[in-house]
Amino acid sequence: MSTEGWQLENFDLDRFVRQTLDEDLGVGLPGGGHDVTAESVIPLDARFSGVMDSRDAIVVAGLPIAAAFFRALDPGIDVEGLVEEGAEVQPGAHLLRLAGNARAMLTAERSALNTIQHLSGIATLTRRYVRAMGDTHCLLLDTRKTLPGLRLLEKYATRIGGAHNHRMGLWDAAMIKDNHVLVAGSVGQAIGSARAAGIERIICEVDRLDQIEPAIAAGATHLLLDNMNPAMLREAVALVAGRAATEASGGVTLDTIGAIAATGVDFVSVGRITQSARAADIGLDFAAVGGPRS
Repeated sequence: MSTEGWQLENFDLDRFVRQTLDEDLGVGLPGGGHDVTAESVIPLDARFSGVMDSRDAIVVAGLPIAAAFFRALDPGIDVEGLVEEGAEVQPGAHLLRLAGNARAMLTAERSALNTIQHLSGIATLTRRYVRAMGDTHCLLLDTRKTLPGLRLLEKYATRIGGAHNHRMGLWDAAMIKDNHVLVAGSVGQAIGSARAAGIERIICEVDRLDQIEPAIAAGATHLLLDNMNPAMLREAVALVAGRAATEASGGVTLDTIGAIAATGVDFVSVGRITQSARAADIGLDFAAVGGPRS
């Protein structure tokens, strides 16, 4: 796998790497701007080789981003990707091989590991949810429940795991929830205002069956069926009868998603895949090139 040339739409990789490294190095802070440990302990010309490996069974996500941290500090570093993005690997699998300036590698190590551990954790949990849905036409959606500043990367990781991105932000669809209805006066008025504003994608949250017909009649294109059990979801799908997309949401777990997906809903959205994903256990072992120095 090539770790060079990786791009993510609307994401500035160079800026992300620079800001992350600057934070760790304390750039702009009194006494900051350098790695005091590496500079005081490691000779300037020392070289390391290293292998990044997984201690867990994981879905790999973020290898090109991890590689970018090392290249930012040592443009001449040799980086070899050993698996593909999205690969499922077992404990002990080698992910990335590196050889380059020792100081640069040690300085970049934590930022690189933090990123790939977090993204691989999200991709791994997402894949578990996708599999738990079983053999249905239903698709898994992610949510806006992401860490500030990391939405594009976290939603990238959910795609690697098999989910579909849903609402990248507040700008790409109207999401009418109970508080919007409270202020607007009614479901019809809220949806009507959105339509009058020229919004094409109008999602309306409903938590009762009697809310479905008014929402569709007003022009909702997508219904968020909130906290409904499987029996109620089946009834809701029958009432909608294909006139709008249907999405089950609220309290979905690995134990319940299979039954929810089997009700006939088009989508299931799960905030847990970004909110509750455990960081993958990934490590990086270095060795001095040419043996230890005196």
